[in-house]
Amino acid sequence: MSGDDTAPPGRLSRRPWVRRSATAVPVLLSLLDAALVDDLSRSLQTGASILATLALLARNRWPVPVLLLTLPGTFLSYIWIAPMTAVYTVAARRRSTPVTVACASLFALVEFFHWPLADSWPISLDRSTALYAIECLMLAGGPAAMGLLVRTREELAVRLDELTRGHRREERLLADRVLATERARLAREMHDVVSHQVSLISIQAGALQVSAADPATGDSARTIRELAVRTLDELRHMVGVLRAAGGSTQDLTPQPTLADLPRLIDGSGLDARSELEWGGRTWPEAVERAAYRTVQEALTNVRKHAPGAEVAVRVRAEGDLLRVEVRNGPPDGAADSPKLPGGGHGLVGLRERAQLLGGTLLVGPLPGGGFLVRAALPMLAETARP
Repeated sequence: MSGDDTAPPGRLSRRPWVRRSATAVPVLLSLLDAALVDDLSRSLQTGASILATLALLARNRWPVPVLLLTLPGTFLSYIWIAPMTAVYTVAARRRSTPVTVACASLFALVEFFHWPLADSWPISLDRSTALYAIECLMLAGGPAAMGLLVRTREELAVRLDELTRGHRREERLLADRVLATERARLAREMHDVVSHQVSLISIQAGALQVSAADPATGDSARTIRELAVRTLDELRHMVGVLRAAGGSTQDLTPQPTLADLPRLIDGSGLDARSELEWGGRTWPEAVERAAYRTVQEALTNVRKHAPGAEVAVRVRAEGDLLRVEVRNGPPDGAADSPKLPGGGHGLVGLRERAQLLGGTLLVGPLPGGGFLVRAALPMLAETARP
């Protein structure tokens, strides 16, 4: 609740014609009530009733003063509609329950100790007095209860609207968070898949350019190599964009496994020897994919930064850990360097994969100019995803 003790307007107040009708109808009914119960020949009684009726026109703006203005008519006459409407308005428009109780009690007292006072004072403790007291309490309590119900309903509607907006805002934030996660995964997959294949194209085109006897074939090979380098450079920028904004939630293909490692190593175009021993065990898909991508990225980096180097790939199972190690020696100075661009996203993606699986990734140079990539990936549930 705010510091303002005036309750928010109800939904009906959004329609002007409804608001005007809600104001005019009680006034007309009060005038009819006064005409039926008052002795029109008594000017004081009639004036008090008319004052009570006209005061209802301002009941939504000043509910408590309007109630006080209806009490003289209630005291001098037998009008009920004007004071009951005023009590209802106080309950519906004011957030203070004690104010509502006080106003309803004041109306009940004025109705009980009616003019002339000789009819109600001194109080006689009999059945008729008790019934009349109950009647006065009901006349005041009914409108007050109805007003409190309407006020509570309106406040609940406001709270529900706030909760709905907050829930939608949280859903949007959650969707953005999920999309950001998928963007990062998409960036990793794109870098691992495309970079590896394009670097192979560049190496093969370079070899064809050197060995081609036909000048036209050499020119074509050089063009293919230049296009491959340009593609990798554009891929580097695209991966950076995907890691910041945009992306897709669609799974990418292919989804390689440990069984694809021999083919990957044999087709790398490197002087690589391998030791693949995972005991024939079936590892979770996320773990096998992470191991494959680790080897793939390490071989790609060797082609980029250490052409002609010897490479040793070792994948083995140790209990509930799958250890992946790719070690290369220093580059061969006589080998042709493909001069492929790199954005540094590959190792970052590998580290993110390992951390999401609860594993670790260590990378760093070796004495003598080589480089080491070592990952430890734990056994996870089949539902795990990188």
